[in-house]
Amino acid sequence: MNGEYNMARIAFIGLGNMGSGMAANLVKAGHEVHAFDLSPDAVAQAVGQGAVASASAPDAVAGSDAVVTMLPAGKHVRGVYEGQIFDAAAPGTLFLDCSTIDVDSARHVGGLAVEKGFRFVDAPVSGGVAAAQGGSLTFMVGGSEGDFAAAEPILDAMGKAVIRAGDVGAGQAAKICNNMLLAITMIGTCEAFALAEKLGLDQQNFFDISSKASGQSWSMTAYCPVPGPIPTTPANHGYQPGFATAMMLKDLKLAQDAAQSAGATTPLGAQAEALYAMFDNLGGGSADFSGIYKLLDGSWGAR
Repeated sequence: MNGEYNMARIAFIGLGNMGSGMAANLVKAGHEVHAFDLSPDAVAQAVGQGAVASASAPDAVAGSDAVVTMLPAGKHVRGVYEGQIFDAAAPGTLFLDCSTIDVDSARHVGGLAVEKGFRFVDAPVSGGVAAAQGGSLTFMVGGSEGDFAAAEPILDAMGKAVIRAGDVGAGQAAKICNNMLLAITMIGTCEAFALAEKLGLDQQNFFDISSKASGQSWSMTAYCPVPGPIPTTPANHGYQPGFATAMMLKDLKLAQDAAQSAGATTPLGAQAEALYAMFDNLGGGSADFSGIYKLLDGSWGAR
């Protein structure tokens, strides 16, 4: 492991539900974190967790060894990098973009970074808010072998698994493929539970069978979408996210855009997007994505 960034000054830009927990774990690991967000309350929370407040994104970046960004979409990443932080960074600065964005934007920004003499990796995450707070995220990383080695110690402080997927953009590709698969298996799991209930099967009993049979999946055994079998899942807490439906829908749209661009055939991915769009339109956007079970069993409108 590269030890260059084991104790570093790190700028953290984007302190939302995910970013706030990630920044706090960097502080816990001994890094000097300079935090910025458009929300003063988010910055104040980061300061309460040990970070240093910055007046702007360029202010956070100036003098930092590395920069972590966690932003909503590709247009925000392009705007912040091209319009603000590249000009404020010292030569050789390491940039880690942990946003989930389109592959083309990741490759565009990464290419500019290399042209300007910086290091860059795209490192989107899997795991949700609880994992961000607990430092147990999975990072899917795109970048050169050297840049990955430099980024790994920083990512280790925020995650349980840090995996290089390939060159710049490969992290985003892995993330959207993974989440498309997750959406598909979650819908299938929800359909199976809904059918089992209609056929008179007890949900705990069906879980005990399917979790040990060929229908087993992460959506079944780690994130069961019905109340009862796994007490820690959102299903047992009113479907509070977790991982919100709106975020899953965003990832599915990115997957379908990428599929169209690459000429890939993803009929189940397209159907998953349509179902999550329906759930979102019916008011499920802020519910956990496993809450689509209530749409499929017919109980969503009876809240």
